[in-house]
Amino acid sequence: MEIEILNANNSKSLGKCRVKSDTTIKALKNEVQNLKKSLTVHRQALRLEPRGKTLKDADTLQSLNVVAGGKIYVRDLGPQISWKGVFLAEYAGPIFVYLIFYQRPSLIYGPAASSPMSLTANIAAACWVAHYAKRILETLFVHRFSHATMPLRNLFKNCSYYWAFAGYVAYHVNHPLFTEPSTAVLYAGLGAFIVSELGNLSIHVLLRNLRPVGSTVRKIPLPDSNPLTQLFNFVSCPNYTYEFFSWLSFSLMTTCVPALMFAAAGMYQMTVWAIGKHKNYKKEFKDYPKARKAILPFVI
Repeated sequence: MEIEILNANNSKSLGKCRVKSDTTIKALKNEVQNLKKSLTVHRQALRLEPRGKTLKDADTLQSLNVVAGGKIYVRDLGPQISWKGVFLAEYAGPIFVYLIFYQRPSLIYGPAASSPMSLTANIAAACWVAHYAKRILETLFVHRFSHATMPLRNLFKNCSYYWAFAGYVAYHVNHPLFTEPSTAVLYAGLGAFIVSELGNLSIHVLLRNLRPVGSTVRKIPLPDSNPLTQLFNFVSCPNYTYEFFSWLSFSLMTTCVPALMFAAAGMYQMTVWAIGKHKNYKKEFKDYPKARKAILPFVI
């Protein structure tokens, strides 16, 4: 059968495709690319109506009630970049930016740059680098992405956020006039930071194991034998919870206001994401645990 492909913005026809009723949206994207080479499969959002809901790759034309002579609208999502590429760029940057300030160049700190580095500054640098090195390794070996690409503009937005905050925090923590907290506060913050980082990694590994390679299968995440995954009994997105606790601990360890601002900014954005994911979980799974909150146990 033949169906017509139209531009979702102006309803102009891109041409017609010969397909079967069991053709999936994923396969149809290849046909659309044949009609217009610049519309690669990752740039396409196919819809039944110009402003309708984006169709899932696994949907078939038959399941969508698309018959011979039917119409499918395509929206150009613009230039794309891989999720992995964005993550690697946004996580590698903060390491290099932070270490520039850690080296205390005289261009930034002036004559006082040669002052001895404090114990807190040394520990903070190790924690900062370890956190982003962990993120890079998770991107390479742990995370499984449900979408291959994201808009290219996200690269600049995400990198600006992470890289700018890295410089802001590093400038203060590594400053020659930086005042160290008490030893008790330093090590309390360090201990909490380490536990939070291990918890975050544990959640990422559990989520990875929920999704078989090459699939987009979704299941209700439940705690496993790792005690750090027990947070799933209370929240839908414990990886975000641990992430926030990591930066809250870093802020305590350094008693640095810019670090606390970074933790607060991250918490705001992660709360928005967590609430959205929490709602999707409840909508998708009728037996989803009712006692769970989105990100903070018993609160949000």
